[in-house]
Amino acid sequence: MRKSRRGGTNRRRRHVTGRGHAAGAGGGRAGDAGHDPAVITASARRAPGPIGMVVLMLLWGGAFLVPIPLSVPGIRLAAGAVGTPGTLTVDVCEPLGRNRYDCEGTFVPDGGGRAVPVSAPPHLEVGDEIPAQLTPEGDRAAQAGPRGVLGSLILPFLCVGGLGFLPYVILYSTSRATRRHLRTAAIAGWALTAVSAAGITTGLVAVYST
Repeated sequence: MRKSRRGGTNRRRRHVTGRGHAAGAGGGRAGDAGHDPAVITASARRAPGPIGMVVLMLLWGGAFLVPIPLSVPGIRLAAGAVGTPGTLTVDVCEPLGRNRYDCEGTFVPDGGGRAVPVSAPPHLEVGDEIPAQLTPEGDRAAQAGPRGVLGSLILPFLCVGGLGFLPYVILYSTSRATRRHLRTAAIAGWALTAVSAAGITTGLVAVYST
């Protein structure tokens, strides 16, 4: 009787112990499967792959590189490299909404000739008389001289600021960049941003102080 009781007790203890070990092992697996892989998968989905990074960099660069050559004709016109020099008098400005205006004026060539009705810069006011440059097409007059040149450089300076930190982002996304490379790119980015801010501010002051 005593032996059978002891044997039954031992069997019950082994059964409980075995279930405890199985539950502990199962809990460990459930914890591993429900924590680390999910976090790794979620973080991997948030970061774009190599192709995605290339597409983003191309879009970023293109958005700020394309407007620079498109600004060259306006810069050449304001500098007097093309067109006809003369004087522009603003006759009327019609509001278009959201602080936008459509201005018209009269252009008189410096070399003499008849007055020409033209489209005027929208930042001017009725009655303003400024030195201007008539486009070769003869339908628009732009502000000429140093103020006109500085005003036409606002968009290129803005693009320079937008491109300032592009090299840093490209280096940061690669595995070969060192801390020295990143530090140099960051300094260059801040320098280009400062130049951009100074150029934009100077151009706005030159345009709106007319």
